[in-house]
Amino acid sequence: MSIRNAPTLPEGRPVIVASNHNSNLDPVVVGVAYPRRLRYLAKEELFKVPVLSCIIRHLGAIPVSREDEVRAGVVLRTLLDILSMGEDILIFPEGSRSFDGKLQPLEGGVAMLALHSKAPVLPVFIKGTFEAMPRGCSFPKPKKIEVVFGTLIDPLDLPNDMKDKQKRYDILDRLEKQFKEMMLELG
Repeated sequence: MSIRNAPTLPEGRPVIVASNHNSNLDPVVVGVAYPRRLRYLAKEELFKVPVLSCIIRHLGAIPVSREDEVRAGVVLRTLLDILSMGEDILIFPEGSRSFDGKLQPLEGGVAMLALHSKAPVLPVFIKGTFEAMPRGCSFPKPKKIEVVFGTLIDPLDLPNDMKDKQKRYDILDRLEKQFKEMMLELG
């Protein structure tokens, strides 16, 4: 695995790490590449697989039920609670894994989390996990995996006179722009 642009992280502030999502390998890859411990939500069924459960718990996974997954308010509150405790979180703004390895449209939850928590967003782009373990694959294939970190998008840098809706769009636009730039960098 190769890592580019090791991030400079703020002291005393939690970070929202926002990554593209191509594979079940993505949380593990980002967790290994990121210099601090990450917390993230994972389907509770994954915690029933003995070896996998041990690995994802060690990497900061928190079980979430299918019922909670569909209730955005529960997920938002859980993530805000984690951030308020000063812990960094990992989210996938595409919402679910890609079916074709291409970047999917971004959902607004990452921007809402950033505005409510005042935590900066760190874009991360992963290349190679789709080829290593796409949807439907139960065991990874050996493939080259690359991780590139972007630059922080800090909600505290946005103008105070900007409306919240415009701030959300601005954060999402910046995130999408960085994802596209990182895709080009990785080729």
